[in-house]
Amino acid sequence: MFTIDDLADRLGGYLPQGEIQQVKRAFYYAEQAHDGQRRRSGEPYVTHPLAVANILANMHMDHQSLMAAMLHDVIEDTGVGKEALARQFGAPVAELVDGVSKLTQIAFEDKAVAQAENFQKMVLAMSRDIRVIIVKLADRLHNMRTLGALRPEKKRRIARETLEIYARIASRLGINTIRVELEDLSFQAIHPMRAERIKRAVSSARGHRRSAIRQIQNTLQQSLDDEGLAGTVVGRQKHLLSIYKKMRDQRKSFNEIMDVFGFRIITEDVDSCYRILGVVHNLYKPVPGRFKDYIAIPKANGYQSLHTTLFGAGGMPIEVQIRTREMEAMANNGIAAHWLYKAGQTDHPIAEGSRARARSWIKGLLEMQRHAGDSLEFIEHVKNDLFPDDIYVFTPKGDIMELPQGATVIDFAYSVHTDIGNSTIACRIDRHLAPLSTRLESGQTLEIITAPGARPNLAWLNFVATAKARSAIRHALKHQQHTEAVQLGRRLLNKALAAFETSLEELPEGPLPELLAELGLKNEDALLESIGLGSRVAHVIARRLVDLQHGEETAPGPAAARQQGPIVISGAEGMVIKFARCCHPLPGDPVVGHLSAGKGIVVHRAECRNLAELGDDPEKLFPLEWAREIDEDFPVALRLQVESRRGLVAELAGVVTDADANIERIGIEERDARLATVNLTLAVRDRVHLARIIKRLRNLSHVERISRLGN
Repeated sequence: MFTIDDLADRLGGYLPQGEIQQVKRAFYYAEQAHDGQRRRSGEPYVTHPLAVANILANMHMDHQSLMAAMLHDVIEDTGVGKEALARQFGAPVAELVDGVSKLTQIAFEDKAVAQAENFQKMVLAMSRDIRVIIVKLADRLHNMRTLGALRPEKKRRIARETLEIYARIASRLGINTIRVELEDLSFQAIHPMRAERIKRAVSSARGHRRSAIRQIQNTLQQSLDDEGLAGTVVGRQKHLLSIYKKMRDQRKSFNEIMDVFGFRIITEDVDSCYRILGVVHNLYKPVPGRFKDYIAIPKANGYQSLHTTLFGAGGMPIEVQIRTREMEAMANNGIAAHWLYKAGQTDHPIAEGSRARARSWIKGLLEMQRHAGDSLEFIEHVKNDLFPDDIYVFTPKGDIMELPQGATVIDFAYSVHTDIGNSTIACRIDRHLAPLSTRLESGQTLEIITAPGARPNLAWLNFVATAKARSAIRHALKHQQHTEAVQLGRRLLNKALAAFETSLEELPEGPLPELLAELGLKNEDALLESIGLGSRVAHVIARRLVDLQHGEETAPGPAAARQQGPIVISGAEGMVIKFARCCHPLPGDPVVGHLSAGKGIVVHRAECRNLAELGDDPEKLFPLEWAREIDEDFPVALRLQVESRRGLVAELAGVVTDADANIERIGIEERDARLATVNLTLAVRDRVHLARIIKRLRNLSHVERISRLGN
């Protein structure tokens, strides 16, 4: 069994004796704290923190991380508190341990909420010290190695969480050795039979292919030696989950996946990488479009390498990766490479670059956390953010921006800056105007066009790909709705107070705080927002405010008639005034407002049949009036009965365009061989504009009948 003395011997290779003694002291403290506790396997509990510390020792992590590994379950599983650890081992170690510990003192509604809250706590700790996540990954790795003692359903739950979050975090931080093992262990826990079959097939295929692999490896090595280039050629094995995903996603057989031979060439410097690339391309013909230069443009997690695919003997594909020793260490250890190089007293630029990228990623996580409504929404954003292949696009100044596959113009705008994303109105891709929903491709140059008064659009949520853009849009829309709801609530409440010959500004100081306490609301804005969103009725709130002012029930005064005056709308009020789709009201139509809980005012035409159903609560219905100056277009639905003929749609579109209107939607229903029904949705300015369009359509000889829908 692995012991603390074995670990101390390993640490002697890179840590001074004084720091090793501190690690040993932490072990003995943990051993005493966990005395009597055992793992499900029956082993003493302290074997787990010792194994976690051993994983970190493989990465050459510093002594404080190793001490935190020894102590990482002490706060969670024993009676020892954070303050006691700080006194014994110092504040940095106590902070690391606390960052890794779960929130055990709080009772959560379900496991999903508990997972989200614990992850949110860990992110805050990561923002202060990145070592928190490295200790947590090592902890999770040993837990995955020892899943055998758990029930099958618990195994699968932990494995899914590992795949969705921790394996992706390891990938995002470039710690490839941990990522691969976490993925394979998770795959074996979720699909044990599939994993076992693939493992046996890989073992069998490796035996059959041994001579072919050795021959290609020797040929590549001989070519490097002939050119005088220092490089070591090694075979590259695919891991189980990678094989399974390719079989599933690409619909390929196992033999087709395993027919690809993978090799890695490790050399001394970047110049040699490109020279070796030339040698292998001279030796075997390269496959067009399969070369990737991650040295010039590293991946988001700092990964650097040259990738190329070659046609080997008999057309057999050969995948080759070429990188330096430092890049190899970075690919395997990622952010942990910082401590690997630090142990050798070298501030290496690759490791420093990795740290900078990690800090940037965590900064983005904190921004998402601020914008998220709750911990569950936050963890969904994080899951969406922890992925995959990146594309590389350019700003007009030539700066490179990294974005995930499938990112759109809006994602790019928010990656530059949240304020730019919020005020985006248009975009040029390679100097040509393009829709904001355009999916981006590597190599494109983007120029974002903004306007000071612009605001995010709810429709953007349908196509954005990045978590940062999604959370920023939601945050902006919530803020926008809050502001507009407060403004509308103030108008409604003042109109209701006018019946009692007062206003919100004229009320004395006492009644409002008393009412807020009664309703359990924080401030005046919260009250006005609830009125603007239709959750509370302005007339009821007004009467209660006046009652509190006078200490008795108060009847409306002579100004009650004034309260009945209509509210003026222009269509530009934003998210708290919506126009009913059932009747499509237009400026010029008599309109009525319905206060709908959570939505604000929904505007209907006065003759809309749906108002009869909504009239059960007359306090939620009130008259509206259109503003004199309106600079908006409004949708309206028409139904036309026309003679079926060739060129019908083009002719109708021409008439609408000539009348200075837009067609938003058009649909044709065949009735019989002679007549057809056309459903048109137009964007028009007002009722007069619509009348002019209808008149022009009626002048067409083949139009039999026109009716406006929604009455």
